[in-house]
Amino acid sequence: MNDILDVVIIGAGLSGVGAACHMKRNCPERKIALLEARERSGGTWDLFRYPGIRSDSDMHTLGYSFKPWEASKAIADGPSILSYVRETAKEYGVESLIRYQQKVRQANWSSEQQCWELTIEDGSGGTVQSLKTRFLHLCAGYYNYNHGHQPEFPGREAFQGEFVHPQFWPEGLNYENKRVLIIGSGATAMTLVPSMADKAAEVVMLQRSPTWVVSRASTDWIANFLKAVLPKSWAYNLTRWKNTRMQHWLYKKTRKQPEKVRQMLLDQTRKELGDAGDMADFTPEYNPWDQRLCLVPDSDLFGAIHSGKARVVTNQIDTLTAEGVRLADGTEIAADIIVSATGLELELMGGIDLQVDGEAFDIPSSWSYRGMMCTGLPNMVSVFGYINASWTLRADLVSQWMCRLLAHMDSSGASVVTAAIEEDLPPMEARPWIDNFSAGYMQRVMHLFPKQGDRNPWVNSQNYLREKREFEEMSFTEAALKYESPRNTESDTQRAA
Repeated sequence: MNDILDVVIIGAGLSGVGAACHMKRNCPERKIALLEARERSGGTWDLFRYPGIRSDSDMHTLGYSFKPWEASKAIADGPSILSYVRETAKEYGVESLIRYQQKVRQANWSSEQQCWELTIEDGSGGTVQSLKTRFLHLCAGYYNYNHGHQPEFPGREAFQGEFVHPQFWPEGLNYENKRVLIIGSGATAMTLVPSMADKAAEVVMLQRSPTWVVSRASTDWIANFLKAVLPKSWAYNLTRWKNTRMQHWLYKKTRKQPEKVRQMLLDQTRKELGDAGDMADFTPEYNPWDQRLCLVPDSDLFGAIHSGKARVVTNQIDTLTAEGVRLADGTEIAADIIVSATGLELELMGGIDLQVDGEAFDIPSSWSYRGMMCTGLPNMVSVFGYINASWTLRADLVSQWMCRLLAHMDSSGASVVTAAIEEDLPPMEARPWIDNFSAGYMQRVMHLFPKQGDRNPWVNSQNYLREKREFEEMSFTEAALKYESPRNTESDTQRAA
């Protein structure tokens, strides 16, 4: 492990495996490695084991651009997605590049050596190792694998049943004929309700406030028709084109006509719910896409409610009791099992201690270049997906862009690239890295992220169609990218020719 690698990819989940495949396809001559902190690949789709685990995006957009999704179901379960990721890694020769149980604790950029020096904890033996790489590609996702978001519920120690967080689902948890209380109203909670209702005596979803719910068929009949009459790559690309534009159209409509979309979604939910529940439990105060919509495949949530095995309660928790939960209005809900589906704990840059020449790097003071580089951090590109579309759409764009960047650096003789504010740029208004998105899991940590500006290339637009065009057409000689040559002994930053 003493050789200097060309590229180290952090994380062997959906993004990391995809990034390695792009490297193998476009930069096969480079020496690369994937460092994975866990003992298995797959990331999210290997970690989460709760009942019904599935995607909340269709697999024609959550899948890779280069690897058609061939199953008939577009809304796939977790094991199917995990199999897809691992099959892709095997098909493109990525498996052999993964180094497991390698947790990167620190990454220090050495200006003198023009490389990253990584401090790695070996999970199998506890030893600490070092590794050098010329380029760092962060694909570690966006949340902490070791900690979920867990509010402190009063009286938790009094509860005599089982208390579970979905991120750490106990193997073999028996909930048959048990009373299950699920705290939360996000995608995880809405997945758990119908999945557990079949066996449980009753499932109650307790929420502080309602979330927007969209029902959709788990199969895409257009996609399946196209697969029957066209080569699989053509069918996949056409379906991907269709779905990305549908996602974009809906999101754009929520920004321009929020009341109209609000009414459309409420009408759909009212039709699904009928007289089986209270529409107040499905009528959020915020507008659609101010927070992420919850996808309900094949109306399974509403089916569980209609069966009488599940119900939704909107209220505040006063305290947990020995038998369950007492609410703010004094009513009680009995439970044998409480599932705290209260969300994720976001983790920036994979939790790595980033340094430049031995000095801690201050991420919040930096500016974000197109949402994938930080000013002052040389030779590092990170992946963070879309909040309003499928994660992999952006992961694909970023990794493809990085391959083209490396090719440009080779052709121009540059060894270092750093994003930097242009000298003649008028002052910019600093905006949150993710703007106009009120979800609590983002707002809790937004102050830790880099800033975005009010003009390109300092905007994190969260617009796939716009970024797809911009990433493909942009010039790598734009003023915001500063290059350095290995022949520059004075270490003065210069533009590549």
